[in-house]
Amino acid sequence: MARTVDERRAQLLERRAGLESGLRTIEAALEETPDPDVEERATEREGDEVLESLGQAEQLELRQIAAALGRIDEGSYGVCVRCGATIAEERLDLLPATPFCRNCAI
Repeated sequence: MARTVDERRAQLLERRAGLESGLRTIEAALEETPDPDVEERATEREGDEVLESLGQAEQLELRQIAAALGRIDEGSYGVCVRCGATIAEERLDLLPATPFCRNCAI
């Protein structure tokens, strides 16, 4: 059954809230005082790099969600921004923030 635009909006807002929470957790972890042990600091730096990478991915997804919410407000959500075709419900179920139909995403 096809989801309504309001259901899609709620899905995107819920995902956005989860990402924002995750970013706060990452920021808190990155702000922790480093361990005085040199070997531990090296391990922590590696962990920080992973956290920073995750944070960047979450920020990208947040921008995609913001764009999708904008398309909802404009009335163009679910329409491919490249070719103008309708984006399949199954694709929106998996990637609710996608701006592309399956063909244009390839």
